[in-house]
Amino acid sequence: MDQADDEHRQRRPRLAAGGPRRRGRDTLLDRAGHRVLPTRRLSDLVQGRPPGVTGSQWSSASRASFDFVVYAADSGHPIVAVEIGPVAAAGSAEQRVQRLKDAVGAAVGLPVLRIGSPTLRAAEHGRRLVEYVIDARAYAAGGVGEDPAPVGFRDILGRLPDGRTGPVNDLGALARAAAVEAYVAGRVADPIVRGLHVRWADGPAQGWSWVQVRPDVCLVERVVVTEQRFSCGIDAARLAEDLATVALGERLREVATAELLPRAELTAQIVALSRRRDELVGGFAFDHLCAD
Repeated sequence: MDQADDEHRQRRPRLAAGGPRRRGRDTLLDRAGHRVLPTRRLSDLVQGRPPGVTGSQWSSASRASFDFVVYAADSGHPIVAVEIGPVAAAGSAEQRVQRLKDAVGAAVGLPVLRIGSPTLRAAEHGRRLVEYVIDARAYAAGGVGEDPAPVGFRDILGRLPDGRTGPVNDLGALARAAAVEAYVAGRVADPIVRGLHVRWADGPAQGWSWVQVRPDVCLVERVVVTEQRFSCGIDAARLAEDLATVALGERLREVATAELLPRAELTAQIVALSRRRDELVGGFAFDHLCAD
Protein backbone atom coordinates (compact mmCIF):
# COMPACT_ATOMS: atom_id res chain seq x y z
CA MET A 1 0.00 0.00 0.00
CA ASP A 2 1.56 3.33 -1.03
CA GLN A 3 1.51 6.55 0.96
CA ALA A 4 -1.36 8.04 -1.05
CA ASP A 5 -3.58 5.05 -0.28
CA ASP A 6 -2.59 5.23 3.38
CA GLU A 7 -3.46 8.93 3.54
CA HIS A 8 -6.79 8.26 1.87
CA ARG A 9 -7.65 5.66 4.49
CA GLN A 10 -6.81 8.16 7.21
CA ARG A 11 -9.26 10.74 5.90
CA ARG A 12 -12.93 10.49 6.71
CA PRO A 13 -15.28 11.66 3.98
CA ARG A 14 -18.03 13.96 5.11
CA LEU A 15 -20.99 15.95 3.90
CA ALA A 16 -19.98 19.20 2.30
CA ALA A 17 -20.67 22.13 4.63
CA GLY A 18 -21.75 25.62 3.72
CA GLY A 19 -24.69 25.07 1.43
CA PRO A 20 -26.81 27.94 0.12
CA ARG A 21 -27.19 30.18 3.17
CA ARG A 22 -28.42 33.05 1.03
CA ARG A 23 -30.94 32.81 -1.72
CA GLY A 24 -29.33 32.41 -5.14
CA ARG A 25 -30.71 32.41 -8.63
CA ASP A 26 -30.77 28.62 -8.67
CA THR A 27 -32.85 28.35 -5.48
CA LEU A 28 -36.13 26.63 -6.29
CA LEU A 29 -37.96 27.64 -3.13
CA ASP A 30 -37.64 28.74 0.50
CA ARG A 31 -40.05 27.15 2.93
CA ALA A 32 -40.25 26.73 6.72
CA GLY A 33 -36.54 27.31 7.28
CA HIS A 34 -35.51 25.15 4.34
CA ARG A 35 -33.96 26.06 1.02
CA VAL A 36 -34.43 23.75 -1.96
CA LEU A 37 -32.08 23.56 -4.93
CA PRO A 38 -32.58 21.46 -8.04
CA THR A 39 -30.15 18.97 -9.61
CA ARG A 40 -27.09 18.57 -7.42
CA ARG A 41 -24.27 16.13 -8.10
CA LEU A 42 -23.11 13.82 -5.35
CA SER A 43 -19.71 15.55 -5.55
CA ASP A 44 -21.47 18.78 -4.50
CA LEU A 45 -22.60 17.06 -1.32
CA VAL A 46 -19.71 14.83 -0.31
CA GLN A 47 -16.13 15.85 0.34
CA GLY A 48 -13.62 13.08 -0.18
CA ARG A 49 -13.79 9.53 -1.52
CA PRO A 50 -15.10 7.09 1.10
CA PRO A 51 -12.99 4.07 2.13
CA GLY A 52 -13.91 0.95 0.19
CA VAL A 53 -14.89 2.94 -2.90
CA THR A 54 -12.37 2.72 -5.73
CA GLY A 55 -11.32 5.71 -7.75
CA SER A 56 -13.31 4.45 -10.73
CA GLN A 57 -16.41 3.88 -8.60
CA TRP A 58 -16.12 7.31 -7.02
CA SER A 59 -15.73 8.88 -10.45
CA SER A 60 -19.01 7.30 -11.55
CA ALA A 61 -20.89 7.99 -8.33
CA SER A 62 -19.68 11.57 -7.89
CA ARG A 63 -21.00 12.56 -11.32
CA ALA A 64 -24.44 11.12 -10.56
CA SER A 65 -27.03 13.65 -9.43
CA PHE A 66 -30.12 14.07 -7.29
CA ASP A 67 -33.21 15.88 -8.56
CA PHE A 68 -33.43 18.13 -5.49
CA VAL A 69 -31.48 18.81 -2.33
CA VAL A 70 -33.18 20.34 0.70
CA TYR A 71 -30.86 22.41 2.91
CA ALA A 72 -31.30 24.04 6.30
CA ALA A 73 -31.53 27.71 5.38
CA ASP A 74 -29.57 28.88 8.43
CA SER A 75 -26.63 26.44 8.37
CA GLY A 76 -26.54 25.30 4.77
CA HIS A 77 -26.49 21.68 5.96
CA PRO A 78 -28.16 19.20 3.59
CA ILE A 79 -31.37 17.81 5.10
CA VAL A 80 -32.23 15.35 2.33
CA ALA A 81 -31.41 14.55 -1.29
CA VAL A 82 -34.45 13.61 -3.37
CA GLU A 83 -34.82 11.40 -6.46
CA ILE A 84 -38.01 10.90 -8.47
CA GLY A 85 -38.42 8.61 -11.44
CA PRO A 86 -38.56 5.03 -12.71
CA VAL A 87 -37.11 2.24 -10.58
CA ALA A 88 -33.79 1.13 -12.05
CA ALA A 89 -34.01 -2.25 -13.76
CA ALA A 90 -32.19 -5.14 -12.09
CA GLY A 91 -28.67 -5.48 -13.45
CA SER A 92 -28.81 -2.19 -15.35
CA ALA A 93 -26.12 0.47 -15.42
CA GLU A 94 -28.59 2.77 -13.64
CA GLN A 95 -28.93 0.29 -10.80
CA ARG A 96 -25.15 -0.02 -10.43
CA VAL A 97 -24.77 3.74 -10.19
CA GLN A 98 -27.63 3.89 -7.69
CA ARG A 99 -25.91 1.30 -5.50
CA LEU A 100 -22.70 3.31 -5.60
CA LYS A 101 -24.61 6.43 -4.60
CA ASP A 102 -26.22 4.49 -1.75
CA ALA A 103 -22.82 3.26 -0.54
CA VAL A 104 -21.36 6.77 -0.59
CA GLY A 105 -24.46 8.21 1.09
CA ALA A 106 -24.30 5.59 3.84
CA ALA A 107 -20.60 6.31 4.41
CA VAL A 108 -21.22 10.01 5.09
CA GLY A 109 -24.74 9.81 6.54
CA LEU A 110 -26.46 11.60 3.65
CA PRO A 111 -30.26 11.40 4.06
CA VAL A 112 -31.97 10.30 0.84
CA LEU A 113 -35.61 10.11 -0.24
CA ARG A 114 -36.23 8.09 -3.39
CA ILE A 115 -39.59 7.97 -5.17
CA GLY A 116 -39.78 5.14 -7.70
CA SER A 117 -42.53 5.54 -10.29
CA PRO A 118 -42.89 4.93 -14.04
CA THR A 119 -45.15 8.00 -14.27
CA LEU A 120 -44.08 10.64 -11.75
CA ARG A 121 -41.25 12.99 -12.77
CA ALA A 122 -39.21 15.58 -10.94
CA ALA A 123 -40.06 18.39 -13.36
CA GLU A 124 -43.84 17.95 -13.08
CA HIS A 125 -44.32 16.62 -9.56
CA GLY A 126 -41.13 17.27 -7.61
CA ARG A 127 -41.77 20.73 -6.22
CA ARG A 128 -45.16 19.79 -4.77
CA LEU A 129 -43.71 16.64 -3.22
CA VAL A 130 -40.80 18.48 -1.62
CA GLU A 131 -43.12 21.17 -0.23
CA TYR A 132 -45.40 18.44 1.15
CA VAL A 133 -42.57 16.62 2.92
CA ILE A 134 -41.18 19.84 4.40
CA ASP A 135 -44.65 20.72 5.74
CA ALA A 136 -45.26 17.20 7.06
CA ARG A 137 -41.93 17.17 8.90
CA ALA A 138 -42.58 20.62 10.38
CA TYR A 139 -46.00 19.49 11.60
CA ALA A 140 -44.56 16.33 13.15
CA ALA A 141 -41.75 18.27 14.83
CA GLY A 142 -44.24 20.71 16.33
CA GLY A 143 -45.37 18.10 18.82
CA VAL A 144 -41.93 17.69 20.39
CA GLY A 145 -42.14 18.53 24.10
CA GLU A 146 -45.85 19.18 23.82
CA ASP A 147 -49.00 17.12 23.75
CA PRO A 148 -49.12 14.91 20.65
CA ALA A 149 -51.05 16.35 17.74
CA PRO A 150 -54.63 15.03 17.76
CA VAL A 151 -54.29 13.78 14.17
CA GLY A 152 -51.45 13.11 11.80
CA PHE A 153 -50.59 15.53 9.01
CA ARG A 154 -52.21 13.30 6.38
CA ASP A 155 -55.51 13.17 8.31
CA ILE A 156 -56.09 16.86 9.04
CA LEU A 157 -59.66 17.63 8.03
CA GLY A 158 -60.75 20.78 6.27
CA ARG A 159 -62.75 22.16 3.39
CA LEU A 160 -61.91 20.59 0.04
CA PRO A 161 -62.09 22.46 -3.31
CA ASP A 162 -65.45 20.86 -4.08
CA GLY A 163 -66.92 22.11 -0.80
CA ARG A 164 -66.86 18.78 1.03
CA THR A 165 -65.03 18.18 4.29
CA GLY A 166 -62.10 15.80 3.99
CA PRO A 167 -58.36 15.33 4.48
CA VAL A 168 -56.81 18.49 3.08
CA ASN A 169 -53.37 16.91 2.85
CA ASP A 170 -54.43 14.02 0.65
CA LEU A 171 -52.12 14.37 -2.35
CA GLY A 172 -54.44 12.17 -4.38
CA ALA A 173 -57.56 14.33 -3.89
CA LEU A 174 -57.45 15.82 -7.38
CA ALA A 175 -56.95 12.40 -8.95
CA ARG A 176 -59.98 11.07 -7.05
CA ALA A 177 -62.04 13.97 -8.41
CA ALA A 178 -60.70 13.26 -11.90
CA ALA A 179 -61.87 9.65 -11.59
CA VAL A 180 -65.40 10.85 -10.82
CA GLU A 181 -65.30 13.15 -13.84
CA ALA A 182 -64.05 10.28 -16.01
CA TYR A 183 -66.93 8.13 -14.77
CA VAL A 184 -69.49 10.81 -15.56
CA ALA A 185 -67.96 11.12 -19.03
CA GLY A 186 -68.20 7.35 -19.53
CA ARG A 187 -64.43 6.80 -19.73
CA VAL A 188 -64.25 4.49 -16.68
CA ALA A 189 -66.71 1.96 -15.29
CA ASP A 190 -66.33 2.89 -11.62
CA PRO A 191 -65.57 6.30 -10.06
CA ILE A 192 -63.92 4.85 -6.94
CA VAL A 193 -60.12 4.89 -6.71
CA ARG A 194 -58.95 1.90 -4.70
CA GLY A 195 -55.54 1.19 -3.28
CA LEU A 196 -53.29 -0.45 -0.74
CA HIS A 197 -49.99 0.22 0.94
CA VAL A 198 -47.35 -1.93 2.61
CA ARG A 199 -43.86 -1.57 4.00
CA TRP A 200 -41.29 -4.29 3.63
CA ALA A 201 -39.27 -5.16 6.72
CA ASP A 202 -35.87 -3.48 6.34
CA GLY A 203 -36.98 -2.27 2.93
CA PRO A 204 -39.00 0.34 1.06
CA ALA A 205 -42.67 1.21 1.28
CA GLN A 206 -44.95 0.47 -1.63
CA GLY A 207 -48.31 1.91 -2.64
CA TRP A 208 -50.78 0.69 -5.25
CA SER A 209 -53.69 2.61 -6.72
CA TRP A 210 -56.19 1.58 -9.37
CA VAL A 211 -59.51 2.34 -11.00
CA GLN A 212 -61.80 0.01 -12.93
CA VAL A 213 -61.88 1.17 -16.54
CA ARG A 214 -64.11 -1.65 -17.75
CA PRO A 215 -65.66 -4.49 -15.75
CA ASP A 216 -62.73 -6.77 -16.53
CA VAL A 217 -59.73 -4.41 -16.70
CA CYS A 218 -58.11 -1.79 -14.45
CA LEU A 219 -55.70 1.11 -14.75
CA VAL A 220 -53.02 0.49 -12.12
CA GLU A 221 -50.17 2.56 -10.72
CA ARG A 222 -47.50 1.57 -8.20
CA VAL A 223 -45.02 3.78 -6.35
CA VAL A 224 -42.06 2.80 -4.17
CA VAL A 225 -40.88 5.17 -1.41
CA THR A 226 -37.42 4.59 0.05
CA GLU A 227 -36.31 6.56 3.11
CA GLN A 228 -32.59 6.34 3.88
CA ARG A 229 -31.60 7.97 7.18
CA PHE A 230 -34.69 10.15 6.78
CA SER A 231 -38.33 10.37 7.77
CA CYS A 232 -40.99 12.06 5.65
CA GLY A 233 -42.99 13.17 8.68
CA ILE A 234 -45.83 10.84 7.70
CA ASP A 235 -46.03 7.09 7.18
CA ALA A 236 -44.03 6.33 4.03
CA ALA A 237 -46.44 3.58 2.97
CA ARG A 238 -49.42 5.91 3.02
CA LEU A 239 -47.40 8.48 1.14
CA ALA A 240 -46.59 5.82 -1.46
CA GLU A 241 -50.29 5.05 -1.97
CA ASP A 242 -51.16 8.74 -2.26
CA LEU A 243 -48.40 9.23 -4.82
CA ALA A 244 -49.64 6.21 -6.75
CA THR A 245 -53.03 7.92 -6.85
CA VAL A 246 -51.38 11.10 -8.15
CA ALA A 247 -49.77 9.02 -10.91
CA LEU A 248 -53.11 7.38 -11.64
CA GLY A 249 -54.66 10.82 -12.13
CA GLU A 250 -51.98 11.65 -14.68
CA ARG A 251 -52.77 8.54 -16.70
CA LEU A 252 -56.53 9.10 -16.49
CA ARG A 253 -56.02 11.96 -18.94
CA GLU A 254 -55.23 9.42 -21.67
CA VAL A 255 -57.05 6.37 -20.36
CA ALA A 256 -58.22 5.41 -23.85
CA THR A 257 -54.65 4.56 -24.86
CA ALA A 258 -53.29 3.49 -21.46
CA GLU A 259 -51.98 0.01 -20.81
CA LEU A 260 -54.54 -1.82 -18.66
CA LEU A 261 -54.31 -4.84 -16.39
CA PRO A 262 -56.94 -7.60 -16.31
CA ARG A 263 -58.88 -7.37 -13.08
CA ALA A 264 -58.30 -11.07 -12.38
CA GLU A 265 -54.54 -10.55 -12.70
CA LEU A 266 -54.62 -7.59 -10.32
CA THR A 267 -56.52 -9.69 -7.78
CA ALA A 268 -53.98 -12.50 -8.18
CA GLN A 269 -51.15 -10.06 -7.51
CA ILE A 270 -52.87 -8.78 -4.37
CA VAL A 271 -53.34 -12.35 -3.16
CA ALA A 272 -49.66 -13.07 -3.82
CA LEU A 273 -48.71 -9.99 -1.81
CA SER A 274 -50.97 -11.07 1.06
CA ARG A 275 -49.13 -14.39 1.26
CA ARG A 276 -45.93 -12.53 2.06
CA ARG A 277 -47.45 -10.76 5.08
CA ASP A 278 -44.71 -12.09 7.36
CA GLU A 279 -42.22 -9.99 5.38
CA LEU A 280 -44.22 -6.80 5.91
CA VAL A 281 -44.13 -4.32 8.77
CA GLY A 282 -47.50 -4.66 10.49
CA GLY A 283 -48.59 -7.52 8.27
CA PHE A 284 -51.15 -7.15 5.48
CA ALA A 285 -54.30 -5.11 6.17
CA PHE A 286 -56.07 -5.50 2.80
CA ASP A 287 -57.49 -9.01 2.78
CA HIS A 288 -60.85 -7.55 1.71
CA LEU A 289 -59.24 -6.86 -1.69
CA CYS A 290 -58.28 -10.48 -2.27
CA ALA A 291 -61.71 -11.44 -3.62
CA ASP A 292 -62.32 -10.59 -7.26
